[in-house]
Amino acid sequence: MPDLSPTPTRDQPAQLSLRAHRLIIGTVGLMLPALVYLWAGVRPTTGLEPWKVLWSVSAYYYSGAVGVFVGLLFGLSLALFSYRGYQGVLADRIVGGVGGLAALVVALFPTAAPDGVPMPAWWKAGTGVIHYVAAVALFVSFILFALWLFRKSDTPRRRDRPPDKRLRDDICLACGLIMIAAVVWAGVATLLTKPIFLPESIAIVAFAVSWLAKGEAHEPVMRAVRKLTGGD
Repeated sequence: MPDLSPTPTRDQPAQLSLRAHRLIIGTVGLMLPALVYLWAGVRPTTGLEPWKVLWSVSAYYYSGAVGVFVGLLFGLSLALFSYRGYQGVLADRIVGGVGGLAALVVALFPTAAPDGVPMPAWWKAGTGVIHYVAAVALFVSFILFALWLFRKSDTPRRRDRPPDKRLRDDICLACGLIMIAAVVWAGVATLLTKPIFLPESIAIVAFAVSWLAKGEAHEPVMRAVRKLTGGD
């Protein structure tokens, strides 16, 4: 008799590629704040106190971590530019393209140099304005992904969606709200001439977590746990 047992469903190559793409973007974002701080610490710069947190994440452009800072932003830009999202969803490509362009501009048009470091001769006030506008656009794209695009579903009613999807939606919602709060915090701190490294880092980590959640980064861990416990 033919085997009538259900064939286990497997992810299609396109789905696996999309998931891997999201994991790469999330991982790059997660590493950025910690790596620039650590690399600047092991490669101290004249005029900057070793291991002292700088004014902002962008200020690490002027530290020994400039290669890490620019390299990760270029990598993030390329990943966002090439992100295709779901087939037929144009918004994924538009928001990804805006985010990719913004990340590139943030890397190429740095913020003002921190105290103790001479300003480059080519840097102008307009350079800082371009950097600021691009940084805002980058965070807006992150927020749109977390609050809107990642929470879309072919199943209109939330209660009809699989529990795993509802959990990912909740994580992305929380990350989006955290990013909004962190960006507002950074904006207020800037007006008060206070450091913004902490709110920027919180926003970046929240962005990274939303992409890792959407990319189902927890699945390998869950499969290992199920295997160890003898679960299905």
